[in-house]
Amino acid sequence: MAISASMVKELREMTGAGMMDCKKALTNTDGDMDKAVEWLRENGLAKAEKKAGRIAAEGIVAVKVSDDGKKASIVEVNSETDFVAKNEVFQNMVNAVAAQALATSATDMDGFMSEAWIEDSSVTVEENLKNMIAKIGENMNIRRFEKMEAANGLIVSYIHAGGKIGVLVSAEADTDSDEAKACLKDVAMQVAALSPKYTSRDEVSQDYIEKEKEVLFAQAKVEKPDAPDKIINGMVMGRINKELKEICLLDQVFVKAEDGKQSVGQYVQSVGKELGANIKVTGFVRFETGEGLEKKEEDFAAEVAAQIK
Repeated sequence: MAISASMVKELREMTGAGMMDCKKALTNTDGDMDKAVEWLRENGLAKAEKKAGRIAAEGIVAVKVSDDGKKASIVEVNSETDFVAKNEVFQNMVNAVAAQALATSATDMDGFMSEAWIEDSSVTVEENLKNMIAKIGENMNIRRFEKMEAANGLIVSYIHAGGKIGVLVSAEADTDSDEAKACLKDVAMQVAALSPKYTSRDEVSQDYIEKEKEVLFAQAKVEKPDAPDKIINGMVMGRINKELKEICLLDQVFVKAEDGKQSVGQYVQSVGKELGANIKVTGFVRFETGEGLEKKEEDFAAEVAAQIK
């Protein structure tokens, strides 16, 4: 029986399977739609659906930077186990996801997942993921992506511990020298190590600071109930300043500073001065694999005991 494009489209809409898989299913079942659905289930799709409920909190972060260094993407793709995260097939797929993210026009995950897959336009990103789940045998999830652009500067990336943490740092710069890139790589390593919340104090909302003042003022009053408000206010501002130095990247003490005092902002400024160039860090993105996700607790002793019973 001849398999028409409309039949393939109908089966694809019914099952979410890839176009080529649908065509193969219909060919093997002589065009019987119900049997084709069953064929797909028996040959991997049902497995992917079953695995979709399992926790995927391992995986890796990958980045992709354009050749001119002015655009970049960062993605997190999760797997159930670290073993699969180290699998070359999985890692190649994640790198392709990063390339897809660099080229995408999507602004959210739904749009991204519905795009044609960069390595096979006959399937979507979501369909390719389902195929990978069936192939590898674990649940996987493309959790998030983000893009950066630095039209008047450059972007530098850093991957830590084989993909456990990924960082992008953007900067306005009138040089793309190796020295400038090395400087920004140091900044990216700082972001990976100390996980700041903001690039500079300019990004911290006044509402946040006012709320912190209220909380810290109440705490200080408990500590020193007899102290005048002027003293209390001084204590509060000192504590806020200390907190801002911890959460703002450019205010953090540079971890590689020899004197233990130089801030990240001062370090970048000093490198720019040495190069006779302007370098200004404008933003960063930091992804850590599995952050905020519930991780599966393995109890192998209990599993073995249960099997013995």
